[in-house]
This record gives sequence, structure tokens and C-alpha cells, in this order.
Amino acid sequence: MFRPSLRAATLHSTHPLRSTPRTSATVFRRSFNYALDHLSAQLTTNITTNSEQYQTNLESMSKLIQSHQSLVDQHILPGGSPTARKKHLDRGKLLVRTRIERLLDPFSPFLELSQTAGYQLYPNEDLPAGGIITGVGQVHGIPCMVIANDPTVKGGSYYPITVKKHLRAQEIAQENRLPCIYLVESGGANLPYQSQVFPDRDHFGRIFYNQARLSARGIPQISVVHGISVAGGAYMPAMSDVNIIVKNQGRIFLAGPSLVKAAIGEDINDEQLELNGIVSPNLREAFEIREVIARIVDGSQFHEFKREYGKTIVTGFAHIHGQPCGIIANNGVLFSPSALKATHFIQLCEQRQIPLIFLVNVTGYMVGEQAERGGIAKDGAKMVRAVACTSVPKFTVIVGGSFGAGNYGMAGRAYGSRFLWMWPNAKVSVMGGEQLSHVMSTISQLSFQKDQTGLDPGVF
Repeated sequence: MFRPSLRAATLHSTHPLRSTPRTSATVFRRSFNYALDHLSAQLTTNITTNSEQYQTNLESMSKLIQSHQSLVDQHILPGGSPTARKKHLDRGKLLVRTRIERLLDPFSPFLELSQTAGYQLYPNEDLPAGGIITGVGQVHGIPCMVIANDPTVKGGSYYPITVKKHLRAQEIAQENRLPCIYLVESGGANLPYQSQVFPDRDHFGRIFYNQARLSARGIPQISVVHGISVAGGAYMPAMSDVNIIVKNQGRIFLAGPSLVKAAIGEDINDEQLELNGIVSPNLREAFEIREVIARIVDGSQFHEFKREYGKTIVTGFAHIHGQPCGIIANNGVLFSPSALKATHFIQLCEQRQIPLIFLVNVTGYMVGEQAERGGIAKDGAKMVRAVACTSVPKFTVIVGGSFGAGNYGMAGRAYGSRFLWMWPNAKVSVMGGEQLSHVMSTISQLSFQKDQTGLDPGVF
């Protein structure tokens, strides 16, 4: 008997007033919401906030946060040099962060992206936040992508990292259908770096290509020209759907006298929620990931999926700010059952069109003869394939380590997450420091044996 696939199926209601078919995704979503409301359990906590371990973890995380915030306050938020800022203000202009603040709805949040981009990247050059501020904020209640040049930083000119950050913001805008608002005051490409900014596919010209494609998809492109914008800086408003040019300030030239503006920064709202004391400063020390989940989901309500199977990975359904989501979180090294469980859960979320959130603290997939005989390579590949092929939005938060192939299976940067955040203690690498040290030591010993004997080390 023919049975249509669930993805393609539509269900007709027998109600006399319903003439429009309901897709199975709609039915699944309603069933999911009902099940989550009635079947999920509230996660309980075993954390003792006055314990010695918690206080040690809290102190360590607080120092990392303080160090990061100090870096941001001193080197990122101010923007350009005091001389450049004074010259800018003397011209009757607003600093870029003030522009953004006045653009956005009062008291609404601003999610700034890539805040420390460009920090200590170029020798002997100070480039706060890569010379451009990007982030998501609300304008008249509508979430928008804001891309703002900081004219106090290198005249708002585009370095290689500036281009990369701008393109990343446009990519996020496309994936989430966010209108783009460009606050323009730029001298175009930074000429000494033109070989890294101009000629290639994902260089400066891609910005204007993206503007055209976004506009064609019905995603509004709006530019506000605050000052002199020359060369490439002039094409941004030229490629926009709507232009607003500030009277007596905004000017557009394809060729102009000199480079003009750029920059970025951000304030981080510190909401502790006891999270800071859960993770140990030593990434080798395990912690219960459900303690983290309990503090980020609505009401700590979590409908866990296959709790007693593949216990080193935690999967389940929850709501965050009222939005349904699937959560995949590490609770140890990935074994075959863990990989298969995650694969099944990803496929389930794909079928029900539920976004996925990855909470990452993984050393990788299990190694050793027993694991290899058990099919860890094959099962791990299934998980990686599921992550790569799913069409639902993915969001990744690295709360500890993200090492080796585990980075791929947990939606690392290469696997197309819409956003990827890292906690201050997070580390990403091919392998951990101790493992790398051991491998390099072994290679050195084998190389020494070969040099001494002239024989391949395999004969020993």
C-alpha cells in the first residue's frame, strides 16, 4: 500500500469549516508543544553554591570574565584614538556607538557580533573590533542587522578582517531574513592591504554582490550616510534600496581625497545565573551538563530523549524565551551509542522542523581497539553527516573544550551554525595540550631513532 512520506504528507481536518490542509510539520509541532507542556520534567540541581569546588570554579570564571571585560573596556569600546575621537566630535558628529544607540528602540538589547575581531592581529596597528560594528538590534520592534563603520578607526577603511566581519554579518542577515541597516562613513579598502582585500571571491566586492542578492530576496537594504564615503564606501549606499544622507555631513565620492572612517565595540550584560561556578577551570574535570541546561531553558523544564542510552550525550526538548528547541549537550567522550543517539535526535528535529542548540564540551570520539571494532568511525560519521545535512537552524555554544572530530559532530564553525558563541574558558583545537605534547614527543623519539640507525622506526 502506498504511504506518502511524512515530510510531504498533508492532513485534512474533518472539521466542516477547515478547507486548508495542514502539513504534517504543523501537526508534529502542535503535538510536540503538547508533549513538552505535559510530559517534561523540571531539572533539579545538585550544585551547592557554598561548596569549595563551586567557589573555586566561580572565582576562576569570574577572573576570565573580568579579564575579557577589561580588554573590551580598554581596547574595544573606546574606538579610535583620543585625538581621532576629539576631531570627530568637533565636527559635530556622533560617535558610532551613540549612533547605534539612538537608532535602536529604547531599552532594547543589541547583540554585538565578533567584538574582539582584529585585536592584536596586525603588527603595530590598533584596529578595535576590526574597524566595524555589527550586531542584531530592534528598530520599531523589527530585528535588524546593523553594520556600522567607525570613522575614528583608520578612517573607516576596510582591512581583511573588516571585510570578513562584514560578510559574516550579511550571511547571518540572509539566513535569518534580517533587514540590513548600514551606517556608512568609510574610505573603502585599505590600500596597503589591497592584495588581501580586493581580488578574490570573498573579498571586498562580495559585500556589494551580497547586497544585490539580499535585495532580490526581498530583504531590505538601507543606508544612512553620516560622512564622506569614497571608493568602495560609496557603493554601499549605491547598492541599497533606501538611502538617507545626513545634511551637511554625508557625501559620496567614487574618488575622494583620503580614507575616512571605521570601527566597533560593545557592552556585555552580565547575567550570572550561577553558571559561572559550574565549570571547572581545568577542562579535564567533568561537570554535569544538565546543571547548565537547567539554567538556560524556560522554567528548567526539559523533556529528555533516551536518557538511559548513550549517556555521554544529553538530548531533549525545551523552550528558550518561549521558542521550542532541541538541545544536544556533551556529558563526556562520544561513544558509538552516544553518536547514534545524537543522530536519531537530529533527524527527529529535522522532521519536526525544530531548531537545534549544541552545548559543547567534548574531547572527541572514543578511541582504542574496542571502540574501533564497535564501529566508532562509522557511527561518528553518521552523526557528522546528520549535522551537516540538517536544514533546521543550528546554534552552537562552546562551554568547555571542542577537540578533534568532536568539533565536527557538535556543529563546529565549519558546519554552518547560524551563531557560535564561546565561553571565556573555551578552547578549540585538533587535540588537547597534553595529547599534543605526547604525540610530538613520540614523533621526536622515532625521528631520533631513524637518524641514529638509518632504519625505519617500525623495525624496533
